[in-house]
Amino acid sequence: MSNFYEAHILPRIIDKACGQPPMTKLRARYLAQAEGRVLEIGIGSGLNLPHYPQAVESITGVDPVEALTVKAASRAENIQAHVDVIGVSGEEIPVSSESFDTVVCTWTLCSIPNPEAAVSEMYRALKPGGKLIFVEHGSSDDINIQKWQRRLEPIWKVIGGGCHLTRRADELIKGGGFNLLSFESGYQPGPKFASFMMHGLASR
Repeated sequence: MSNFYEAHILPRIIDKACGQPPMTKLRARYLAQAEGRVLEIGIGSGLNLPHYPQAVESITGVDPVEALTVKAASRAENIQAHVDVIGVSGEEIPVSSESFDTVVCTWTLCSIPNPEAAVSEMYRALKPGGKLIFVEHGSSDDINIQKWQRRLEPIWKVIGGGCHLTRRADELIKGGGFNLLSFESGYQPGPKFASFMMHGLASR
């Protein structure tokens, strides 16, 4: 895939696709539960920012894609909380351990090259008793859809900036030491191979 596509076209597609009403509804539902100091993994273009409540003091967002984080910085100007954006991926985050009250991860674990390392970093950064908010997509519960996801994933990764269709956010989060407090899954509008969502809350 050309550098032009990755640098200029793909960020626009991601911003548009991730701003669809069903996804916005999930953002609003879960982000209302954020509080204190927030670490957002994969802040992207900042689509979560308008949904953070007044209980949030500050937001530290990490994302390696500059074309997206420029938009995040612009959107940050319109909210009350202080926002810092760091241009790194989620596998190695330059923040202190046990320093955040809330970690947020929305539609991010699908594309991080090493999701296990990213979950480990989330766990490290979160205070004991802190809250992880996650909304992700991935492997369906339907065996027939899983087959299509496995077939399509090699192509999907190329056109979707490394996005995987076969990962399970709940398994990654539990495997990283978190305790699931709530979990829901099911299809959102769209092609079933890409629209099986997993969302909920976890604690350290």
